[in-house]
Amino acid sequence: MFKFFKKKKEPENLGEVLAILRKLEGSVERLSFDVENLKKEIKFPIQKFGLIRFNPFSDIGGDQSFSIALLDGRGNGLVITSLYAREGNRVFAKPIEKGNSIYPLSKEEKEAIKKAMS
Repeated sequence: MFKFFKKKKEPENLGEVLAILRKLEGSVERLSFDVENLKKEIKFPIQKFGLIRFNPFSDIGGDQSFSIALLDGRGNGLVITSLYAREGNRVFAKPIEKGNSIYPLSKEEKEAIKKAMS
């Protein structure tokens, strides 16, 4: 751990300065290694989301149905849609790659993805 605020004796010669620089170089290398490992571990960070509430059926009041897009920085992720009806609730999930899906998207799902991407 860095000790920036701890008072230390000033280096007296070039050898001591070089020793300090070597120590710092080792610290930077360890930090770089840790950052690279974190990049590998974070496979699916949700960075963007878009939520759309809507009423798909005219005989039921309120916007109780929704589509939510959960995407990473490249537009990859998923969209989840919940359709609420008196008879029950249906939930659908579709994979998203670069803002598109191999499955047909509803108007609301497209809107949620667009909202997330902006």
